[in-house]
Amino acid sequence: MKQTFSTALFVLALLLPWAANQAQQSQPSPPGQGPAPAQKEQEPAVKIGEQGTVRVNVNLVDVLFTVLNRRNKLVTDLTKDDFRVIDDGHPQQIRYFSRQTDLPLRIGVLMDTSNSIRDRLQFEKEAATEFLFNVIRRGKDQAFLMTFDDEPSVVQDYTDDPGKLRDQIYRQRAGGGTAVYDAIFAACAGQLSHPPRPEGDNPDVVRRVMILISDGEDNLSSHSRSQAIEMAQRASVVIYTISTSTQWVTTNEDEDPAKRADRKFHKTEGDKILADLAEETGGRAFFPYRVYDLDQSFQDIGDELRSQYSLAYNPTNYEANGKYHKVRIDVIRTKGVQVHARHGYYARTAAPKPTGN
Repeated sequence: MKQTFSTALFVLALLLPWAANQAQQSQPSPPGQGPAPAQKEQEPAVKIGEQGTVRVNVNLVDVLFTVLNRRNKLVTDLTKDDFRVIDDGHPQQIRYFSRQTDLPLRIGVLMDTSNSIRDRLQFEKEAATEFLFNVIRRGKDQAFLMTFDDEPSVVQDYTDDPGKLRDQIYRQRAGGGTAVYDAIFAACAGQLSHPPRPEGDNPDVVRRVMILISDGEDNLSSHSRSQAIEMAQRASVVIYTISTSTQWVTTNEDEDPAKRADRKFHKTEGDKILADLAEETGGRAFFPYRVYDLDQSFQDIGDELRSQYSLAYNPTNYEANGKYHKVRIDVIRTKGVQVHARHGYYARTAAPKPTGN
């Protein structure tokens, strides 16, 4: 018995320095230094369990967000002390905070080519092309093109050449049903979850973005809207939506439609879906009348994606139960601003306990 106890102490003495070293090496780096999952596990604490098992378990939640003023202009000079994080009603301590600018973009352009947008397909082609030529920087950003009707299809994989994307865009034809949610799910689970890594000191630091051009009406998807949003949140994808709908209601029927491009008085059910997709993932929804109404919007999106804040915290109320946590970021020292961020994350599911004989 004494010999067994001495052996256990000897093994423990060997394990503790190794465990401490592993914990130090696995300390989480500041947000943005990895693939930026919605919620990830790190390892700063060590616990010696039964049979000499070393157990480590801490959960770090990263949130990327932008702050806009009343004129929808970026606010980029705030500090960590300007923000408060609430996780499922519980205030949290911000562990890491940074202002991140000029990061490489990985963009998925999703074009609705179903029969329901046949009359607006030319608008879609022009809008997608204008966005890509406005935002893509050769040698730094990359984008892919996915079309969807009955099912999604990647017609151009990642490239930094807007010309290649444009050529594929203008080859598309309309027809079939509409599977918006399946397309979002597929893009987030596929290309946007595993984008090309940039060269340099921080090969994982990229922004994952989706530009969804559609009327928002889904009639064929096997996935639900909530499943599509969940997949986007898990992959840390920000969705910007551009509506193709032209159902307008104004108080002045003689007003030039071009002048009311940013004042859509009547939103269709599809428009509301597009707005929901953008809001839940931290993006924005646009309801233009003509393509050139989007020129400033595209510039704003590009600036916004390259001027974001990033914070991280360890939830005090965390449980590995796979449940959804609502997250709110408040600006506490500046009035008249709004935060654009995803609304929450999904906790990990606890790993099954090993069974012994």
